[in-house]
Amino acid sequence: MKTIGHWINGTAAAPSDPSRLGPVFDPARGVQTAEVTLASPADVDTAVRAAVEAARTWGASSLSQRATLLFRLRELLDGSRDELAAAIAAEHGKVHSDALGEVARGIECVEFACGIPHLLKGAHSSEVSRGVDVHTELHPVGVVAGITPFNFPVMVPLWMLSNAIACGNTFVLKPSEKDPSASLLLADLVTRAGFPPGVFNVLQGDAEAVRGLLAHPDVDAISFVGSTPVARSIYETGTAAGKRVQALGGAKNHMVVLPDADLDAAANAAISAGYGSAGERCMAISVVVAVGDIGDRLVEAIAARIPDVVVGPATDESSQMGPLISAEHRDRVRSYVQRATDEGARVVVDGETAGRPDGYFVGCSLVDGVKPGMRVYDDEIFGPVLSVVRVDTYDDAIALINDNQYGNGVALFTRDGGAARRFTRQVDVGMIGINVPIPVPVAWHSFGGWKASIFGDAPIYGPEGIRFYTRPKVVTSRWPETAAVSAVDLVFPANR
Repeated sequence: MKTIGHWINGTAAAPSDPSRLGPVFDPARGVQTAEVTLASPADVDTAVRAAVEAARTWGASSLSQRATLLFRLRELLDGSRDELAAAIAAEHGKVHSDALGEVARGIECVEFACGIPHLLKGAHSSEVSRGVDVHTELHPVGVVAGITPFNFPVMVPLWMLSNAIACGNTFVLKPSEKDPSASLLLADLVTRAGFPPGVFNVLQGDAEAVRGLLAHPDVDAISFVGSTPVARSIYETGTAAGKRVQALGGAKNHMVVLPDADLDAAANAAISAGYGSAGERCMAISVVVAVGDIGDRLVEAIAARIPDVVVGPATDESSQMGPLISAEHRDRVRSYVQRATDEGARVVVDGETAGRPDGYFVGCSLVDGVKPGMRVYDDEIFGPVLSVVRVDTYDDAIALINDNQYGNGVALFTRDGGAARRFTRQVDVGMIGINVPIPVPVAWHSFGGWKASIFGDAPIYGPEGIRFYTRPKVVTSRWPETAAVSAVDLVFPANR
Protein backbone atom coordinates (compact mmCIF):
# COMPACT_ATOMS: atom_id res chain seq x y z
CA MET A 1 0.00 0.00 0.00
CA LYS A 2 1.27 3.46 -0.91
CA THR A 3 2.71 5.54 1.91
CA ILE A 4 2.36 9.33 1.73
CA GLY A 5 5.20 11.04 3.54
CA HIS A 6 6.85 14.36 4.32
CA TRP A 7 8.63 16.81 2.03
CA ILE A 8 11.43 18.60 3.85
CA ASN A 9 14.27 20.75 2.54
CA GLY A 10 13.42 20.13 -1.10
CA THR A 11 13.08 16.35 -1.05
CA ALA A 12 11.00 13.46 0.28
CA ALA A 13 11.92 12.80 3.92
CA ALA A 14 11.74 9.55 5.86
CA PRO A 15 9.80 9.73 9.14
CA SER A 16 11.59 9.33 12.46
CA ASP A 17 8.92 6.84 13.59
CA PRO A 18 7.72 4.70 10.63
CA SER A 19 5.15 2.96 12.84
CA ARG A 20 3.01 6.09 13.17
CA LEU A 21 0.66 5.81 10.19
CA GLY A 22 -2.92 6.81 9.42
CA PRO A 23 -5.33 5.45 6.79
CA VAL A 24 -6.29 7.37 3.64
CA PHE A 25 -9.56 6.43 1.97
CA ASP A 26 -11.28 6.82 -1.36
CA PRO A 27 -14.63 8.16 -0.04
CA ALA A 28 -16.46 7.26 -3.25
CA ARG A 29 -15.73 3.56 -2.71
CA GLY A 30 -15.24 3.48 1.05
CA VAL A 31 -11.93 1.63 0.75
CA GLN A 32 -8.46 2.43 2.03
CA THR A 33 -6.06 3.41 -0.73
CA ALA A 34 -2.94 4.59 1.12
CA GLU A 35 -1.27 5.25 4.44
CA VAL A 36 -0.04 8.64 5.56
CA THR A 37 2.96 9.21 7.79
CA LEU A 38 2.08 10.94 11.07
CA ALA A 39 4.82 13.28 12.26
CA SER A 40 6.57 12.86 15.57
CA PRO A 41 8.07 15.76 17.54
CA ALA A 42 11.42 14.95 15.91
CA ASP A 43 9.86 15.30 12.44
CA VAL A 44 8.36 18.66 13.41
CA ASP A 45 11.76 19.87 14.55
CA THR A 46 13.43 18.67 11.34
CA ALA A 47 10.94 20.53 9.16
CA VAL A 48 11.13 23.73 11.20
CA ARG A 49 14.94 23.68 11.28
CA ALA A 50 14.99 23.36 7.49
CA ALA A 51 12.67 26.36 7.24
CA VAL A 52 14.78 28.36 9.70
CA GLU A 53 17.95 27.71 7.71
CA ALA A 54 16.30 28.62 4.40
CA ALA A 55 14.84 31.81 5.89
CA ARG A 56 18.36 33.23 6.40
CA THR A 57 18.84 33.70 2.67
CA TRP A 58 15.28 33.66 1.33
CA GLY A 59 14.26 36.60 3.50
CA ALA A 60 17.10 38.63 1.95
CA SER A 61 16.31 37.59 -1.64
CA SER A 62 15.36 40.28 -4.14
CA LEU A 63 11.76 41.01 -4.98
CA SER A 64 12.58 40.38 -8.63
CA GLN A 65 13.78 36.87 -7.82
CA ARG A 66 10.68 36.09 -5.79
CA ALA A 67 8.36 37.40 -8.50
CA THR A 68 10.18 35.39 -11.17
CA LEU A 69 9.79 32.16 -9.23
CA LEU A 70 6.14 32.90 -8.46
CA PHE A 71 5.43 33.42 -12.15
CA ARG A 72 7.07 30.05 -12.84
CA LEU A 73 4.96 28.42 -10.13
CA ARG A 74 1.84 29.93 -11.63
CA GLU A 75 2.63 28.41 -15.03
CA LEU A 76 3.37 25.00 -13.53
CA LEU A 77 0.11 25.07 -11.57
CA ASP A 78 -1.77 26.06 -14.70
CA GLY A 79 -0.32 23.10 -16.58
CA SER A 80 -1.15 20.72 -13.72
CA ARG A 81 -4.81 21.60 -13.20
CA ASP A 82 -6.14 18.17 -14.15
CA GLU A 83 -3.51 16.31 -12.12
CA LEU A 84 -4.25 18.39 -9.03
CA ALA A 85 -8.01 18.01 -9.51
CA ALA A 86 -7.64 14.24 -9.85
CA ALA A 87 -5.71 14.08 -6.57
CA ILE A 88 -8.42 16.10 -4.84
CA ALA A 89 -11.19 13.89 -6.23
CA ALA A 90 -9.42 10.66 -5.27
CA GLU A 91 -9.10 11.49 -1.57
CA HIS A 92 -11.67 14.20 -0.88
CA GLY A 93 -14.35 12.92 -3.23
CA LYS A 94 -15.48 16.16 -4.89
CA VAL A 95 -16.28 15.85 -8.57
CA HIS A 96 -13.64 16.80 -11.13
CA SER A 97 -15.31 20.04 -12.27
CA ASP A 98 -15.60 21.24 -8.68
CA ALA A 99 -11.98 20.29 -7.99
CA LEU A 100 -10.90 22.27 -11.06
CA GLY A 101 -12.72 25.29 -9.63
CA GLU A 102 -10.76 24.90 -6.38
CA VAL A 103 -7.48 24.80 -8.28
CA ALA A 104 -8.43 27.88 -10.28
CA ARG A 105 -9.15 29.93 -7.17
CA GLY A 106 -5.83 28.84 -5.69
CA ILE A 107 -3.97 29.94 -8.81
CA GLU A 108 -5.58 33.38 -8.44
CA CYS A 109 -3.73 33.76 -5.14
CA VAL A 110 -0.39 32.98 -6.79
CA GLU A 111 -1.20 35.54 -9.49
CA PHE A 112 -1.82 38.16 -6.81
CA ALA A 113 1.46 37.31 -5.09
CA CYS A 114 3.32 37.75 -8.39
CA GLY A 115 2.82 41.49 -7.81
CA ILE A 116 4.98 41.39 -4.69
CA PRO A 117 7.40 44.12 -5.89
CA HIS A 118 4.45 46.52 -5.81
CA LEU A 119 2.83 45.05 -2.70
CA LEU A 120 5.94 45.55 -0.54
CA LYS A 121 6.66 49.14 -1.54
CA GLY A 122 6.18 50.48 1.97
CA ALA A 123 5.78 54.24 2.54
CA HIS A 124 7.97 57.36 2.64
CA SER A 125 7.59 60.83 4.16
CA SER A 126 10.12 63.45 3.16
CA GLU A 127 11.15 66.42 5.32
CA VAL A 128 9.12 65.55 8.42
CA SER A 129 11.56 67.91 10.04
CA ARG A 130 14.30 69.93 8.36
CA GLY A 131 16.58 67.38 6.68
CA VAL A 132 14.77 64.43 8.26
CA ASP A 133 12.98 61.68 6.31
CA VAL A 134 10.89 58.75 7.56
CA HIS A 135 10.17 55.56 5.66
CA THR A 136 8.51 52.23 6.45
CA GLU A 137 9.92 48.92 5.32
CA LEU A 138 8.02 45.60 5.34
CA HIS A 139 10.08 42.63 6.51
CA PRO A 140 9.22 38.90 6.68
CA VAL A 141 8.14 37.45 10.01
CA GLY A 142 10.30 34.33 9.58
CA VAL A 143 8.91 30.77 9.64
CA VAL A 144 5.18 30.35 8.98
CA ALA A 145 3.22 27.16 9.64
CA GLY A 146 0.02 26.56 7.70
CA ILE A 147 -2.54 24.12 9.13
CA THR A 148 -5.16 23.43 6.48
CA PRO A 149 -8.51 21.57 6.31
CA PHE A 150 -9.57 18.54 4.28
CA ASN A 151 -12.21 20.31 2.20
CA PHE A 152 -9.81 22.39 0.06
CA PRO A 153 -6.46 20.55 -0.05
CA VAL A 154 -5.08 22.75 -2.85
CA MET A 155 -6.82 26.11 -2.60
CA VAL A 156 -6.35 26.83 1.10
CA PRO A 157 -2.61 25.99 1.11
CA LEU A 158 -2.23 28.33 -1.87
CA TRP A 159 -4.14 31.02 0.04
CA MET A 160 -1.38 30.91 2.62
CA LEU A 161 1.89 29.91 1.00
CA SER A 162 1.62 32.32 -1.97
CA ASN A 163 1.77 35.48 0.11
CA ALA A 164 3.93 33.96 2.85
CA ILE A 165 6.83 33.03 0.59
CA ALA A 166 6.34 36.12 -1.58
CA CYS A 167 6.92 38.23 1.53
CA GLY A 168 10.21 36.42 2.20
CA ASN A 169 9.04 33.89 4.77
CA THR A 170 9.59 30.15 4.68
CA PHE A 171 6.62 27.83 5.06
CA VAL A 172 5.76 24.53 6.74
CA LEU A 173 2.45 23.07 5.56
CA LYS A 174 0.57 20.62 7.80
CA PRO A 175 -2.27 19.41 5.52
CA SER A 176 -5.23 17.31 6.60
CA GLU A 177 -4.30 13.68 7.08
CA LYS A 178 -7.56 12.74 5.33
CA ASP A 179 -6.42 13.87 1.85
CA PRO A 180 -2.66 14.46 1.96
CA SER A 181 -1.52 13.61 -1.59
CA ALA A 182 -2.25 17.02 -3.10
CA SER A 183 0.25 18.62 -0.71
CA LEU A 184 3.10 16.60 -2.23
CA LEU A 185 2.05 17.64 -5.73
CA LEU A 186 2.26 21.26 -4.56
CA ALA A 187 5.70 20.59 -3.07
CA ASP A 188 6.91 19.12 -6.35
CA LEU A 189 5.66 22.13 -8.32
CA VAL A 190 7.26 24.59 -5.89
CA THR A 191 10.54 22.72 -6.23
CA ARG A 192 10.32 22.59 -10.03
CA ALA A 193 9.65 26.33 -10.08
CA GLY A 194 13.11 26.83 -8.58
CA PHE A 195 12.39 27.87 -5.00
CA PRO A 196 15.38 27.04 -2.78
CA PRO A 197 15.21 23.94 -0.55
CA GLY A 198 13.51 24.62 2.77
CA VAL A 199 11.38 27.51 1.55
CA PHE A 200 8.36 25.20 1.32
CA ASN A 201 8.05 22.04 3.43
CA VAL A 202 5.23 19.54 3.96
CA LEU A 203 4.77 17.90 7.34
CA GLN A 204 2.13 15.17 7.31
CA GLY A 205 0.46 14.44 10.59
CA ASP A 206 -2.37 14.67 13.07
CA ALA A 207 -2.97 16.63 16.28
CA GLU A 208 0.49 15.75 17.56
CA ALA A 209 2.07 17.61 14.63
CA VAL A 210 -0.16 20.61 15.29
CA ARG A 211 0.83 20.68 18.95
CA GLY A 212 4.46 20.47 17.94
CA LEU A 213 4.21 23.42 15.58
CA LEU A 214 2.37 25.50 18.17
CA ALA A 215 5.03 24.79 20.78
CA HIS A 216 8.10 25.11 18.59
CA PRO A 217 10.04 28.27 19.50
CA ASP A 218 11.23 28.84 15.92
CA VAL A 219 7.74 29.01 14.38
CA ASP A 220 6.93 32.70 14.18
CA ALA A 221 3.40 32.65 12.73
CA ILE A 222 0.49 30.23 12.35
CA SER A 223 -2.19 30.29 9.65
CA PHE A 224 -5.18 28.02 10.27
CA VAL A 225 -8.52 27.21 8.64
CA GLY A 226 -10.90 24.72 10.25
CA SER A 227 -13.65 24.39 12.82
CA THR A 228 -14.38 27.04 15.43
CA PRO A 229 -13.39 25.01 18.53
CA VAL A 230 -10.01 24.15 17.01
CA ALA A 231 -9.51 27.69 15.67
CA ARG A 232 -10.12 29.10 19.15
CA SER A 233 -7.68 26.63 20.70
CA ILE A 234 -4.97 27.32 18.14
CA TYR A 235 -5.36 31.08 18.52
CA GLU A 236 -5.18 30.95 22.31
CA THR A 237 -2.26 28.50 22.38
CA GLY A 238 -0.28 30.18 19.63
CA THR A 239 -0.64 33.72 20.91
CA ALA A 240 0.20 32.60 24.45
CA ALA A 241 3.46 31.29 23.00
CA GLY A 242 4.15 34.69 21.43
CA LYS A 243 3.28 33.72 17.86
CA ARG A 244 1.34 35.72 15.32
CA VAL A 245 -1.87 33.74 14.59
CA GLN A 246 -4.68 33.97 12.06
CA ALA A 247 -7.32 31.31 12.71
CA LEU A 248 -10.47 31.00 10.63
CA GLY A 249 -13.27 28.92 12.13
CA GLY A 250 -16.70 27.60 11.25
CA ALA A 251 -19.81 29.06 9.65
CA LYS A 252 -23.56 28.95 9.44
CA ASN A 253 -24.17 30.96 6.30
CA HIS A 254 -27.65 32.37 5.68
CA MET A 255 -29.26 33.26 2.38
CA VAL A 256 -32.06 35.79 2.80
CA VAL A 257 -34.74 35.76 0.10
CA LEU A 258 -37.03 38.81 0.04
CA PRO A 259 -40.55 38.62 -1.45
CA ASP A 260 -39.49 40.59 -4.53
CA ALA A 261 -36.60 38.25 -5.42
CA ASP A 262 -36.39 36.29 -8.66
CA LEU A 263 -37.75 32.95 -7.42
CA ASP A 264 -35.98 30.78 -9.98
CA ALA A 265 -32.65 32.51 -9.42
CA ALA A 266 -32.99 32.12 -5.65
CA ALA A 267 -33.93 28.44 -5.87
CA ASN A 268 -31.07 27.69 -8.26
CA ALA A 269 -28.66 29.53 -5.97
CA ALA A 270 -29.86 27.60 -2.93
CA ILE A 271 -29.26 24.30 -4.70
CA SER A 272 -25.83 25.33 -6.00
CA ALA A 273 -24.57 26.89 -2.78
CA GLY A 274 -26.18 24.42 -0.41
CA TYR A 275 -25.26 21.16 -2.08
CA GLY A 276 -22.09 21.96 -4.04
CA SER A 277 -19.14 19.86 -2.83
CA ALA A 278 -21.69 17.95 -0.71
CA GLY A 279 -22.00 21.00 1.54
CA GLU A 280 -18.39 20.63 2.72
CA ARG A 281 -17.53 24.28 2.19
CA CYS A 282 -17.11 26.93 4.86
CA MET A 283 -18.93 29.26 2.46
CA ALA A 284 -21.82 26.87 1.74
CA ILE A 285 -25.32 28.17 2.29
CA SER A 286 -26.85 26.07 5.05
CA VAL A 287 -29.84 28.27 6.01
CA VAL A 288 -32.36 29.82 3.63
CA VAL A 289 -34.28 32.65 5.29
CA ALA A 290 -37.64 33.08 3.57
CA VAL A 291 -39.12 36.52 4.26
CA GLY A 292 -42.86 37.11 4.14
CA ASP A 293 -45.06 35.19 1.74
CA ILE A 294 -42.34 33.75 -0.49
CA GLY A 295 -41.72 30.76 1.80
CA ASP A 296 -44.11 28.17 0.33
CA ARG A 297 -43.15 28.95 -3.26
CA LEU A 298 -39.44 28.94 -2.44
CA VAL A 299 -39.52 25.59 -0.60
CA GLU A 300 -41.50 24.05 -3.46
CA ALA A 301 -39.05 25.38 -6.04
CA ILE A 302 -36.00 24.08 -4.16
CA ALA A 303 -37.59 20.66 -3.57
CA ALA A 304 -38.49 20.37 -7.26
CA ARG A 305 -34.84 20.80 -8.24
CA ILE A 306 -33.30 18.29 -5.84
CA PRO A 307 -34.09 15.15 -7.94
CA ASP A 308 -32.05 16.65 -10.78
CA VAL A 309 -28.85 16.74 -8.70
CA VAL A 310 -26.73 13.79 -9.84
CA VAL A 311 -24.91 12.23 -6.88
CA GLY A 312 -22.00 9.96 -7.73
CA PRO A 313 -18.24 9.45 -7.90
CA ALA A 314 -15.84 11.79 -9.66
CA THR A 315 -15.05 9.00 -12.11
CA ASP A 316 -18.55 9.47 -13.58
CA GLU A 317 -18.56 12.64 -15.67
CA SER A 318 -22.29 13.10 -15.09
CA SER A 319 -21.82 13.42 -11.30
CA GLN A 320 -22.51 16.84 -9.80
CA MET A 321 -22.05 16.01 -6.11
CA GLY A 322 -19.66 13.48 -4.60
CA PRO A 323 -19.48 11.71 -1.23
CA LEU A 324 -18.63 13.05 2.20
CA ILE A 325 -15.08 12.71 3.50
CA SER A 326 -15.58 9.78 5.90
CA ALA A 327 -18.06 7.23 7.20
CA GLU A 328 -18.13 8.99 10.58
CA HIS A 329 -18.96 12.32 9.00
CA ARG A 330 -21.63 10.71 6.81
CA ASP A 331 -23.35 9.26 9.87
CA ARG A 332 -23.10 12.56 11.72
CA VAL A 333 -24.72 14.48 8.85
CA ARG A 334 -27.49 11.88 8.56
CA SER A 335 -28.24 12.22 12.27
CA TYR A 336 -29.31 15.85 11.90
CA VAL A 337 -31.98 14.96 9.34
CA GLN A 338 -33.13 11.96 11.36
CA ARG A 339 -33.63 14.12 14.48
CA ALA A 340 -35.15 17.14 12.73
CA THR A 341 -38.75 15.95 13.03
CA ASP A 342 -38.34 15.33 16.75
CA GLU A 343 -37.12 18.92 17.09
CA GLY A 344 -40.31 20.24 15.46
CA ALA A 345 -39.09 20.77 11.91
CA ARG A 346 -40.51 19.19 8.73
CA VAL A 347 -38.26 17.07 6.50
CA VAL A 348 -39.34 17.97 2.98
CA VAL A 349 -36.67 15.87 1.22
CA ASP A 350 -34.60 13.19 2.94
CA GLY A 351 -31.47 12.49 0.92
CA GLU A 352 -30.57 9.36 2.89
CA THR A 353 -27.70 7.60 1.07
CA ALA A 354 -28.68 8.75 -2.44
CA GLY A 355 -29.24 5.11 -3.40
CA ARG A 356 -25.51 4.34 -3.24
CA PRO A 357 -24.64 1.62 -0.70
CA ASP A 358 -20.89 1.89 -1.39
CA GLY A 359 -18.85 4.89 -0.32
CA TYR A 360 -19.76 7.76 1.96
CA PHE A 361 -22.63 9.20 -0.06
CA VAL A 362 -25.48 11.26 1.32
CA GLY A 363 -28.17 12.80 -0.85
CA CYS A 364 -29.55 16.34 -0.71
CA SER A 365 -31.86 17.00 2.23
CA LEU A 366 -34.27 19.92 2.71
CA VAL A 367 -35.75 20.73 6.13
CA ASP A 368 -38.48 23.37 6.57
CA GLY A 369 -39.81 25.07 9.69
CA VAL A 370 -36.37 25.26 11.30
CA LYS A 371 -35.84 27.63 14.23
CA PRO A 372 -32.95 28.72 16.45
CA GLY A 373 -32.50 26.29 19.31
CA MET A 374 -32.83 23.25 17.06
CA ARG A 375 -29.55 21.40 16.55
CA VAL A 376 -30.15 21.36 12.80
CA TYR A 377 -29.98 25.18 12.98
CA ASP A 378 -27.43 25.79 15.72
CA ASP A 379 -24.68 23.38 14.63
CA GLU A 380 -22.35 23.61 11.67
CA ILE A 381 -23.44 20.43 9.87
CA PHE A 382 -20.94 20.64 6.99
CA GLY A 383 -23.02 18.46 4.71
CA PRO A 384 -25.80 18.63 2.08
CA VAL A 385 -28.55 19.65 4.50
CA LEU A 386 -30.42 22.85 3.68
CA SER A 387 -32.59 24.37 6.42
CA VAL A 388 -35.40 26.86 5.77
CA VAL A 389 -36.25 29.44 8.43
CA ARG A 390 -39.35 31.56 7.89
CA VAL A 391 -39.56 35.13 9.17
CA ASP A 392 -42.16 37.84 8.72
CA THR A 393 -40.03 40.88 7.92
CA TYR A 394 -36.67 42.08 6.66
CA ASP A 395 -35.84 43.29 10.19
CA ASP A 396 -36.52 39.79 11.54
CA ALA A 397 -34.05 38.39 9.03
CA ILE A 398 -31.36 40.86 10.11
CA ALA A 399 -31.93 40.01 13.78
CA LEU A 400 -31.75 36.27 13.05
CA ILE A 401 -28.38 36.62 11.29
CA ASN A 402 -26.88 38.95 13.85
CA ASP A 403 -27.96 36.73 16.75
CA ASN A 404 -26.08 33.75 15.26
CA GLN A 405 -22.65 33.02 16.72
CA TYR A 406 -21.05 32.81 13.28
CA GLY A 407 -20.38 35.65 10.87
CA ASN A 408 -18.57 34.11 7.93
CA GLY A 409 -20.72 34.63 4.82
CA VAL A 410 -24.25 35.74 3.98
CA ALA A 411 -26.30 36.37 0.85
CA LEU A 412 -29.35 38.46 -0.01
CA PHE A 413 -31.61 37.89 -2.99
CA THR A 414 -33.72 40.89 -3.95
CA ARG A 415 -34.47 43.36 -6.75
CA ASP A 416 -34.47 46.28 -4.27
CA GLY A 417 -31.19 48.22 -4.36
CA GLY A 418 -32.08 50.18 -1.26
CA ALA A 419 -32.71 47.03 0.75
CA ALA A 420 -29.43 45.57 -0.51
CA ARG A 421 -27.51 48.67 0.56
CA ARG A 422 -29.05 48.61 4.04
CA PHE A 423 -28.34 44.89 4.30
CA THR A 424 -24.61 45.29 3.68
CA ARG A 425 -24.43 47.90 6.43
CA GLN A 426 -26.60 46.12 9.00
CA VAL A 427 -25.43 42.50 9.00
CA ASP A 428 -22.55 41.52 11.29
CA VAL A 429 -20.91 39.28 8.71
CA GLY A 430 -17.52 39.51 7.02
CA MET A 431 -18.38 38.42 3.45
CA ILE A 432 -21.64 39.44 1.79
CA GLY A 433 -23.22 38.48 -1.51
CA ILE A 434 -26.01 40.43 -3.20
CA ASN A 435 -27.74 38.01 -5.58
CA VAL A 436 -24.48 36.03 -5.29
CA PRO A 437 -24.87 32.90 -3.15
CA ILE A 438 -21.19 32.12 -2.41
CA PRO A 439 -19.44 35.48 -1.91
CA VAL A 440 -15.85 34.22 -1.82
CA PRO A 441 -13.69 37.30 -2.49
CA VAL A 442 -11.27 37.36 -5.39
CA ALA A 443 -7.59 37.05 -4.49
CA TRP A 444 -6.90 40.79 -4.44
CA HIS A 445 -9.43 41.27 -1.64
CA SER A 446 -9.26 39.40 1.67
CA PHE A 447 -11.14 36.35 2.96
CA GLY A 448 -12.39 36.38 6.53
CA GLY A 449 -15.54 36.39 8.60
CA TRP A 450 -16.60 37.98 11.87
CA LYS A 451 -17.55 36.76 15.34
CA ALA A 452 -16.84 33.05 16.00
CA SER A 453 -15.78 32.56 12.39
CA ILE A 454 -12.38 34.16 12.98
CA PHE A 455 -9.89 34.54 15.82
CA GLY A 456 -7.40 37.34 15.54
CA ASP A 457 -7.76 40.38 13.33
CA ALA A 458 -6.09 39.07 10.16
CA PRO A 459 -8.15 37.59 7.32
CA ILE A 460 -6.51 35.19 4.86
CA TYR A 461 -4.88 36.23 1.55
CA GLY A 462 -5.15 39.50 -0.39
CA PRO A 463 -3.88 42.76 1.13
CA GLU A 464 -4.55 41.54 4.67
CA GLY A 465 -2.42 38.50 3.95
CA ILE A 466 0.50 40.72 3.02
CA ARG A 467 0.04 42.59 6.31
CA PHE A 468 -0.05 39.37 8.32
CA TYR A 469 3.10 37.92 6.75
CA THR A 470 5.21 41.05 7.23
CA ARG A 471 6.44 43.20 10.11
CA PRO A 472 7.04 46.94 9.64
CA LYS A 473 10.26 48.74 10.38
CA VAL A 474 10.07 52.51 10.53
CA VAL A 475 13.34 54.29 9.76
CA THR A 476 13.92 57.95 10.65
CA SER A 477 17.06 59.36 8.99
CA ARG A 478 19.09 62.53 8.64
CA TRP A 479 22.10 62.77 6.29
CA PRO A 480 24.76 65.45 6.05
CA GLU A 481 24.89 67.15 2.70
CA THR A 482 27.91 65.69 0.92
CA ALA A 483 28.68 65.11 -2.71
CA ALA A 484 27.62 61.71 -4.00
CA VAL A 485 30.48 59.35 -4.83
CA SER A 486 30.04 56.69 -7.52
CA ALA A 487 31.97 54.75 -10.12
CA VAL A 488 31.59 55.16 -13.86
CA ASP A 489 29.32 52.43 -15.22
CA LEU A 490 27.81 52.67 -18.74
CA VAL A 491 25.73 49.48 -18.44
CA PHE A 492 21.95 49.97 -18.45
CA PRO A 493 20.82 49.45 -14.81
CA ALA A 494 19.00 46.18 -14.08
CA ASN A 495 17.43 44.62 -11.01
CA ARG A 496 19.66 42.08 -9.32
